[in-house]
Amino acid sequence: MSTSSRTHKALLLPFPCGILLATYVAGIALLSNALATEVSAAAQEGATRMAVYYPNTEPLGANEMRVIALGTGTPNFRRSQASASWLVELGNGEKFIFDIGTGSLANLGALEIPFTQLNKVFISHLHVDHIGDLDAMFIGGWVSNRTVPLRIWGPSGKKPEHGTKYAVDRMREMFTWDLTGRRGNMPSQGGHLETTEFDYSKSHVVYEQNGVKIRAWPAVHGIDGAVSYSLEWNGRKFVYSGDTVPNKWFLAEAEKADILIHECYLTVQQFIELKNYDPERARIVATIIHTPPQLCGKIFSTLKPQMAVAYHTFNDFNVTPDTLAAIRETYDGPLTIADDLLVWNIDDDGVQVRTVIGNDEAFPAPPPEPAGPPDPSERTERSKWLDAGRIDFSN
Repeated sequence: MSTSSRTHKALLLPFPCGILLATYVAGIALLSNALATEVSAAAQEGATRMAVYYPNTEPLGANEMRVIALGTGTPNFRRSQASASWLVELGNGEKFIFDIGTGSLANLGALEIPFTQLNKVFISHLHVDHIGDLDAMFIGGWVSNRTVPLRIWGPSGKKPEHGTKYAVDRMREMFTWDLTGRRGNMPSQGGHLETTEFDYSKSHVVYEQNGVKIRAWPAVHGIDGAVSYSLEWNGRKFVYSGDTVPNKWFLAEAEKADILIHECYLTVQQFIELKNYDPERARIVATIIHTPPQLCGKIFSTLKPQMAVAYHTFNDFNVTPDTLAAIRETYDGPLTIADDLLVWNIDDDGVQVRTVIGNDEAFPAPPPEPAGPPDPSERTERSKWLDAGRIDFSN
């Protein structure tokens, strides 16, 4: 049954540390510190899961998709929201990461998933709030027991130096000292990168394996070289806008989505009042670079996904109600205002949204298969004079 066909009813979800979540129903906004969401009465009545998700306790069904928000915020770094990142898990065991913005890796670590299973990253564009933790994912994931290369897909640019490969190659160069020091002291398999750069200027399939098809198409954001994505598998469809203003490619490719995640930044007035932008800068960012709430609602109402998700904003008590009210001017379907560590399960019964209870003190999960010992032939030895400066306190 399609979620969009059901009667809507507000649901207050449990949340750790006493933080209250709020919902919006019948045009009334309830103040919240994190979340505004609407789910169907049928989903509440038919749900067999707990109202929260504890990672690694619920195997996915054969045709089930799970989406977890690892970062829902903006380039403004804050403890309450990491920058953009989304994890998609499929019933066939595969996992895909879309963007890896600053701060998101800590949320990913809280899920205690082996990093060997987290080696496919799809980048929407090269702004820091979408790749800010890519370096930590590369080397930190290796240190955390990843036993295979990290694989990265991302768009080209109008010039070679604006493309994903250029950025990833320079990131690797920046960490030459780090990589040199680890090789030969750790198994080397997880310390490698594989980059697939594709043409940003057309709609096409950029990944197709094991029944999973990922499409990319041009996004209109900043300069040339941003894209949006869809992932289709077993009749399920995940759509992620990255950052973009409304455009013809998105409307053509994002139809019939089970879950559609679209950026929804501030209004011009909010940029002026909350971020202290001058009016012209606020106009450019809010309307030429990003999608404001009212237009986000129009996208949702045009495409009619089973679940619409608005992200890339400030999920604060004094911002969320206005954002939600603005979206509701143009859209009245199923909606979640995204917050970090929310989870959406998509199956034959529709879409269920909950909050994740992760482990804030997680150790790296063991890999499915050990990588084995390091290869000493790869080791770079310290200078003899430097080693001679060691003091032996063993006796």
